[in-house]
Amino acid sequence: MRRNDKRIGDPALIETIMRKARVCRIALADDNVPYVVPMNFGFRGNTIYLHSAGEGRKLEILSRNDLVCFEVDTDLEIVTGEAACSWGAKYYSVIGNGKASIVNEPGEKRIALDSIMEKYSGKPVWDYGSAAIDKVTVIRIDLTDLSGKKSGW
Repeated sequence: MRRNDKRIGDPALIETIMRKARVCRIALADDNVPYVVPMNFGFRGNTIYLHSAGEGRKLEILSRNDLVCFEVDTDLEIVTGEAACSWGAKYYSVIGNGKASIVNEPGEKRIALDSIMEKYSGKPVWDYGSAAIDKVTVIRIDLTDLSGKKSGW
């Protein structure tokens, strides 16, 4: 990160941002073409969980290249000014990299889905039924690095 004064070094604040963020944007590389997808997500420890349909461009790309970059942000506020170049933004963000895999084990799928549902509903445990567990595709991203940034706060 170029501006050390904007770096977030506190792991607890990074975790707070991850828990507060509503959308996770994942970036994939399809040969030399970038592809970014906004997704709902769950976060536990050093893992991001995403749910997906069983087919589509995202899964096709991941089958060829399992490296993923992600970004989340919170508390975005536009800062206005008198001159065009004096405008800016306040925000907190986390960016990281990881390796994606498809979760096949039903127990881990339940853990993943519970992490997603808890994030958005506040309720930690849900009942999905075997048919739903069998049908859903869950993507697991094992994080290799994270960095946090704050601007204007």
